[in-house]
Amino acid sequence: MNQLPLQVVAIRLRPGQDLKQTLDAWARENAVQAAVVLTCVGSLRRAALRLADQPGSTLFEGKFEIVSLTGTLSVYGSHYHIAISDAVGQTLGGHLMEGSLVYTTAEIALGVLPGVRFERRFDPESGYDELFVTEGD
Repeated sequence: MNQLPLQVVAIRLRPGQDLKQTLDAWARENAVQAAVVLTCVGSLRRAALRLADQPGSTLFEGKFEIVSLTGTLSVYGSHYHIAISDAVGQTLGGHLMEGSLVYTTAEIALGVLPGVRFERRFDPESGYDELFVTEGD
């Protein structure tokens, strides 16, 4: 695999924006073939998470600090995991779902990977659309 320089993009989400929807829209609008979340700090007023081994999302209402966000994104789909903490420092994490709304801000650095394509293809072993990585434009 050719090693190409990582392109870093910084974005800021504002109060009320949906974290997942906005990241996915950014990938589509910019025709991103492959990117990763490098870092994110901010807060949520509502978190929609799919917890481990659960079929659907669970909503958490309140004021939460984003202590970690990681994931992959492209025009072909995304996969994010998030950890949030509450007012007493209790931390909860899971699969980020639509419906997670920014409270004050979300400051995000994304790394775009030139020459790489992230696709999502169904994997019969896991039962989910999983990451498939190829070299290309």
